[in-house]
Amino acid sequence: MAKRKAPNAPATKKDALARLRSLEGHLRGVIDMVEADTYCVDVLQQTKAIRSALSKVEGMLLDRHLHHCVSTAIRSADRVERERVIDELLFVYEANRRA
Repeated sequence: MAKRKAPNAPATKKDALARLRSLEGHLRGVIDMVEADTYCVDVLQQTKAIRSALSKVEGMLLDRHLHHCVSTAIRSADRVERERVIDELLFVYEANRRA
């Protein structure tokens, strides 16, 4: 099976990468806070900020997926492809609901 690729959306990719790199630094900062025995509530506030920022990236990626991959598949004459993207969306929805 061939590996699928994300659609070409340079602005979304650039923004997502910038946010993820920022998150990477933020996470390193939280690790440093834990190592330094920083007050628990201060660490929890930072982990909440990380979760919120990651949620924003997930939303951006989902938006790109819906507007490119899903819309293309739904308009396709290929019934198998249409079913595949619907199954993908249900899988993501269920995984998110359980989290």
